[in-house]
Amino acid sequence: MKTFLVGGAVRDRLLNIPVKERDWVVLEQTPEAMIRQGFLPVGKDFPVFLHPQSHEEYALARTERKTAPGYKGFTVHAAPDVTLEQDLKRRDLTINAMAMTPDGVIIDPFGGRQDLENRLFRHVSPAFCEDPVRILRVARFAARYAHLGFRIAGETLALMQDMVASGEIDYLVPERVWAEIQKALSEPAPVAFFQTLKDCRALAKILPELDALFGVPQPERYHPEIDTGVHSFLSLEQAGRLSAKPEVRLAALLHDLGKALSPKANWPHHDGHEQSGIALLNALCTRLRVPGSFAVLAKQVMRYHTLCHRAFELRAKTLTDLLFALGAFKPDNNLNDLLLAAEADCKGRTGLEHSAYPQAAYIRDAALAATCIDTSAVLTSTLKGPQIGAAIRQLRIEAVAGFIKKRRSGTHTDNATDSLDST
Repeated sequence: MKTFLVGGAVRDRLLNIPVKERDWVVLEQTPEAMIRQGFLPVGKDFPVFLHPQSHEEYALARTERKTAPGYKGFTVHAAPDVTLEQDLKRRDLTINAMAMTPDGVIIDPFGGRQDLENRLFRHVSPAFCEDPVRILRVARFAARYAHLGFRIAGETLALMQDMVASGEIDYLVPERVWAEIQKALSEPAPVAFFQTLKDCRALAKILPELDALFGVPQPERYHPEIDTGVHSFLSLEQAGRLSAKPEVRLAALLHDLGKALSPKANWPHHDGHEQSGIALLNALCTRLRVPGSFAVLAKQVMRYHTLCHRAFELRAKTLTDLLFALGAFKPDNNLNDLLLAAEADCKGRTGLEHSAYPQAAYIRDAALAATCIDTSAVLTSTLKGPQIGAAIRQLRIEAVAGFIKKRRSGTHTDNATDSLDST
């Protein structure tokens, strides 16, 4: 049985990056022969098997022929006469179309090694345009390797733009789109994923709510970058530095969707964008079937990020109600994640990337003060039902008021960041 290490394992080995998983291609074998040797068949659309000991994937060499639109519109031919070069030719990028023999010899029929050295994403053949998922994959590779200086070859970007213009991208299904977005959000440079989609004009198709923010101005005093789309990308970049959680990164990216709905007559101000954007966010999450943990945090950040920025201005009652709305008094809450996204929003402005965000510590300390109240007298009183909740709420307001008074009368002075325009 002739086996070759292929794809990402070869690519990352040449880049001196730890290889997380290894895939193999097998020549001159049939499915029946693989099963006789103890391999477990797992492929639905083409013959893929798990090794009986290592459990790594072994796929029979195959070719593909386009028969219908979309990423499933292929007829697969896997047979003992398919060559290694034929199998590699059907792959997306040259850097993924290399193989390695068991003794370490690199087989590189399409110049992948040179493209690795030149830090280029280049398509293997014109057949690249037959699978719209490849647009998402290239964008995700950009998010993974942007820090190494990789860029998309001009001819490949042009091909991606043609795929969008021809409507091929319209055949992507929501589950696959979200799967690639979620993976990209966990990569070192997630903003490169969305920038790539914008560069090939796919962002307007996949995330029209986000694409609509480009060209929408904000007050220059608070947003030197002016453009709301640029600010959204900068916020994602900052979120990537502050948190590894994809939920935080997505929330930072989408927090200003409502500004696309502001009447042009009111530009560059955006009164009520925190609330108006909720409908857009709901539509996006429903369309892409975004998991609840992502959707809940994104909605909280969208609705309350401006109040967080104005934390030092809030009265005790308003600040306490904000903490209630954020579920800060429940054991399982999103307060820290929300504050990280709000900080990313604050820092996601040109020239203000290193701004302090003291509001986060202030809100956390207020939450701690309101959490540490003694509720024993209320719980042992004659109060019933909603009265108990109202009494506990009042205790929390008083605790927050005491916290605010102590902060203002102490030697500590809060210097809030030149606050983002609340409109």
